[in-house]
Amino acid sequence: MKREMIDASDPRVTLIGHPAPAWLVNYADLMTELSCFFIILYALSASLNKDVQKAKKEVEETMKQEQVQGQVKVDKEGMKITLEEQGENVFFNSGSADLSPRMKEIMAKIVPSLRTLAKENHQIIVEGHTDDVPIHNPQFPSNWELSTARATSVVQYMIRGLQFPPDRLGAIGYGQFQPVVPNDSPENQSRNRRVVFFVKNAPAKFKSEKEAAREENVQEHAPPAAEDAAGSEGESAPPLPAGQAGAEEQDVSNPIPEADSQPVNE
Repeated sequence: MKREMIDASDPRVTLIGHPAPAWLVNYADLMTELSCFFIILYALSASLNKDVQKAKKEVEETMKQEQVQGQVKVDKEGMKITLEEQGENVFFNSGSADLSPRMKEIMAKIVPSLRTLAKENHQIIVEGHTDDVPIHNPQFPSNWELSTARATSVVQYMIRGLQFPPDRLGAIGYGQFQPVVPNDSPENQSRNRRVVFFVKNAPAKFKSEKEAAREENVQEHAPPAAEDAAGSEGESAPPLPAGQAGAEEQDVSNPIPEADSQPVNE
C-alpha cells in the first residue's frame, strides 16, 4: 500500500515536516530554565548545609592554628579536606604506612568536626595519595598498596583511637596518579603526599518500617485530645439526690416576695 505524503507546498508543513505549535517554544524554554534551576540547587546543596559550613570553618581555623598546609573545599559532591605534608608536618615516614605523632595530633583536633557530620548521616571517605617515587618491597609492591595502607591507617586510628563510628568511614588509595602539582621538585612531591577527608553529602532520610510502626504505635496509645476533654465538659451533670431536687423545685414554685412590696387595701 502506497503511503500518501503531504505535499511540501502545503501551508501546514515546512521542508522539514510539520511545524511545532507556537506554545511549544515557550514550554521548551520553561523546561530548560527549570532544569538549570534544579541543577544549581543540587550543586549548592552542600554549600547551603549549615552543618557542613560550620565544620568547614572549624577545620580551617584548626589548620591555621596548627600551620597545616592544604585546603577545605565545598562543591556539589560534598566537602574535601586536604592535608599536605609541608615542613615539620610529616604524616608518614618514607615507605611506611604508620602514622606519625604529628599526624595523630592533627587528627585529634579535626576529627570532632567530622564526628558531628557523621551523626548527621554523612559518609567520610579517607583518600591516600603518594608522590611518584617508585616503591617495591614485600609489604608494598607499588604506590597503590602504599596509598591504600596509609588511608586505612588513618581510618583505623579514627575508629580505635578517636572512637569514630566505623559505619560512616571508608578508605581508598590513588597512588601517585592524582597529583595536585607536578612531581618535579622535593617541595611538590611533599604536597602530593597528602591525605584527603572526603565528606559526602548526606542522602535523603527515609523512614524504615520499624520507625513507621513505632510512630503508629505511639499514636494509638496517645492520650485523648483536648477536643475530647472539651466534649466531656459539655455533658449534663449527674442528677442530684431526691431531697435536694425537691427543695430546689419548691423554691422555684414559691418565690420569696420582695421586701419593698406593700399589701393593697380595697
